[in-house]
Amino acid sequence: MQNQKTKTKKPLIVIGESIHASIPKTAEVMRQLVGLGPDAYSASSKPLDYIISLIELQAARPEPGRRTGGADYIAVNLDAFGEDEPQLAVDMMRQYVKLVRKWGNGVPVCIDSSNDDVLVAGLKEWYDTEQKVTQPLVNSVKVYTIDKMLPLKKARLPRGSSGGQDFDFAFIGLLMSEEKPTGPGGSHSVDELYSLAQQIFDMAVGKYGFKPSQIYFDSTVFPLAIDMPMEPGVPGYTYRAFETIKKIKSDPKMKDAHCVLGVSNCVRDLPGRKIGVCRAYVAKAMEYGLDAVIANVEHHYGSVEPAPELLELVDAYAKMDGSMERLNQAMELMGKFCQESRKRVE
Repeated sequence: MQNQKTKTKKPLIVIGESIHASIPKTAEVMRQLVGLGPDAYSASSKPLDYIISLIELQAARPEPGRRTGGADYIAVNLDAFGEDEPQLAVDMMRQYVKLVRKWGNGVPVCIDSSNDDVLVAGLKEWYDTEQKVTQPLVNSVKVYTIDKMLPLKKARLPRGSSGGQDFDFAFIGLLMSEEKPTGPGGSHSVDELYSLAQQIFDMAVGKYGFKPSQIYFDSTVFPLAIDMPMEPGVPGYTYRAFETIKKIKSDPKMKDAHCVLGVSNCVRDLPGRKIGVCRAYVAKAMEYGLDAVIANVEHHYGSVEPAPELLELVDAYAKMDGSMERLNQAMELMGKFCQESRKRVE
């Protein structure tokens, strides 16, 4: 009898997204908490208990029959508080990093912000402790912020509390540029996105000493509901995001780097079945090489089989290469999906 090898699917790296100021309920609790004054993050209160529970639920070890837990990182994003008061987001990030360090059961923080000052403050706070901590994740670094963020890897700890060791961190490289895109339809082409990944990789590894496994590339999720190019010959955003992942993971030099997507964005403006569509989106992206997600840990993406009709829908967008045939197929399936989803609601 011939031996058969079973191919084991590697589990996704999961970055828990629940502590994000764009989530209405979470944002309201955050506002209540910061309004409690100087002792807000140490004195017992309902808002503080709520935030602690979000940390603990994401950090819990996954068990059969238990929907929560299993995060590899716990993301904190406070950008909504920094729109009018940038320093407030900096100060809050320090406090939330402390909470994750205290209540996260050893799960490291993902410091998530579009403000580099917030990223720096969070990173320094994570290491400002006597206890041993796991390497954090920084989200995000772009080609035009590399020289500000990546030198921190070799920066000394502020108080030498852990023996004067250097900072160390993994980071998400966001594939975007300040230069005007030259791809079809005025957006970055797959080749341009891949070139950005190469630039980030070469600088991180060659100049700053990062390991390839410390790099996560984000080719950006675009909502399926509006991923409909209006010009002939223009590929869809989903097509570009997935093909970029494939190109990165096919490069022998970058094979140990990761590809990550914030999957919740794909279902914005859809009328229903959002968890199911996210599940299909992740499953399809994994076929292209996706190995990390920013997501709700309760949904266990990557381990639950998606519905076939939803996988077909996402596949149509993944193949929308600019041809009219592919565009029509995606539009037809989306129309059918929306009609059936509304019937379910009714």
